[in-house]
Amino acid sequence: MPQGITGNLSRILHPSFFTLQPMSSPDPLILERALRWTSEQYDETTRSEVRALIDSGDAKALTDAFYCDLEFGTGGLRGIMGVGTNRVNRYTLGAATQGLSNYLNAHFPQGGLSVALAHDSRNHAREFASLVADVFSANGIKVYFFEDLRPTPELSFAIRRLGCVSGVMLTASHNPKEYSGYKVYWSDGCQILPPHDKGIISAVQAMTDVRSIRFDGRPELISSLGAEMDQQFMEASLALRLQPEAPFEAPDLRIVYSPIHGTGVELVPRLLKEAGYQHVFTVAEQCIPDGNFPTVIYPNPEEQEALTMALKLGEEKGAHLVLATDPDADRVGAAIRNPEGKFMLLNGNQTGVLLFEYLLEQWSAKGRLTGNEYVVKTIVTSYLIDRLAEEKGVECLNTLTGFKYIGAVMTEREGQKTYIAGCEESYGYLVGEHVRDKDAVGACLMIAEMTAHYHAQGKSLYEVLMGIYRRHGLFLETLISVTLKGKEGAEQIAELMKKFRSNPPTQLGGEAVVCVRDYQSSIEKDLRTGAELPIDLPKSNVLQLITESGGIISARPSGTEPKIKYYISLNQAFGPDESFEAAQSTMKRRFDRIEQELRG
Repeated sequence: MPQGITGNLSRILHPSFFTLQPMSSPDPLILERALRWTSEQYDETTRSEVRALIDSGDAKALTDAFYCDLEFGTGGLRGIMGVGTNRVNRYTLGAATQGLSNYLNAHFPQGGLSVALAHDSRNHAREFASLVADVFSANGIKVYFFEDLRPTPELSFAIRRLGCVSGVMLTASHNPKEYSGYKVYWSDGCQILPPHDKGIISAVQAMTDVRSIRFDGRPELISSLGAEMDQQFMEASLALRLQPEAPFEAPDLRIVYSPIHGTGVELVPRLLKEAGYQHVFTVAEQCIPDGNFPTVIYPNPEEQEALTMALKLGEEKGAHLVLATDPDADRVGAAIRNPEGKFMLLNGNQTGVLLFEYLLEQWSAKGRLTGNEYVVKTIVTSYLIDRLAEEKGVECLNTLTGFKYIGAVMTEREGQKTYIAGCEESYGYLVGEHVRDKDAVGACLMIAEMTAHYHAQGKSLYEVLMGIYRRHGLFLETLISVTLKGKEGAEQIAELMKKFRSNPPTQLGGEAVVCVRDYQSSIEKDLRTGAELPIDLPKSNVLQLITESGGIISARPSGTEPKIKYYISLNQAFGPDESFEAAQSTMKRRFDRIEQELRG
């Protein structure tokens, strides 16, 4: 039986394959794997491309394409596009969809199943999505297929609205242009979680023969989604407004928006216009969907460079607010004016803090807080949000990193508790329960409303943020990513985590470490008393060190990249006469010292 679609890596590869060093000729087993892709089981285009790769003599490129199978993880697939077992192509996507179809048909033997399917603006996205639709339909599953690119949150919404058992989004989020991806959702509109994630992974790993993939689509089982679903999604978003009158009370408010060549262009400008914002300017060059993302280095609104054109237009138009979304419109970056009139980029935590301040303030003012409400955030997101929730008597839940865990809490509590909002530090926000993933479309609308509300009062978002800091203390966060590639890198990361667990630092940044939270052993230990408390979250390879002043340093290996990530959150008092810039500088010195100590 042919191997190398999505099979078990350990069955196929010798450990030496993980050492990707330049070679004069490919390893014979790598070559054997590649030659399988020149057989008649594969289409002529694929065979030609593989033969060309073999004939090129580029052993490193051939090895990288075939040394392993592209891993189907707990969220789906993500990788570089091209031929090979370690690439995103019709066969790796076909195997993933066939395995998912097999799992769905086994899990729902009554039949009559349907899925929703969408894609972003990446290269080959429509081609890949059409292939996925064919495989689903060939397996007797009805497919609701968006007619053109659409945002990830709209896919989540459609799954829930149409009663689908699952859904797939073809996207690689904000990865570079060479990448594509395949995100899998369950019937609640949330990315797959236990036990279904492991069940689907097993079903995909069982796909070891390309001939078992059913590419023979059934057009009668594929239905188009378009304007009608767009309108329903927009109406659901508009219904979440707390002050529909806000844009009319601030008629001079000026907003610049960029979709960074992605799906946000389909809905965000229309949504803002329908809400009543009269001065919305879009970055014309970045409103053209283009998987090459020609105007940016990375299509990531977390990066200042990606907002360069939007900020320039913001200056030209005298904008009060600049917004930019990533290619699948689930993340949003924002820039506001500081007292000198210059644009200040908000980080993901600061945008979240401002949103939660506004939402909680409005819910309280409108008498909607009954004691049954809650908000959700991840354990590496600013704990200033916990303070804001406590101030209003609202429960604040902390989940593991990943928005799917926020979605899981929402599904578990649906009908019992009232959800207000959720957020994660990596620029992901969700207001309202109509979606179960990050929603930059709705977040843009709510950020605009928040800005208009304060603007009508003669206040800027900068002033609001400073007011929060003066009430609760200055909370600032930073992220340090250390890249350690290859097998040796993975071993180094494992060793670092082991060292932190066995011998955690007693001092960081000149402060004593007073508590260690180990999410892998689910134990929180007070280093002063030795007392231990259980952590009521799923086990995860995350370790948190808490200092005397409440600083939190989190160590976490990345789930998708060869990195170990350190999330540092510090806080200090911030008096009424203190300068934000001076306090920031003091905090930066603390960040730098901790970074040096972590790097050893």
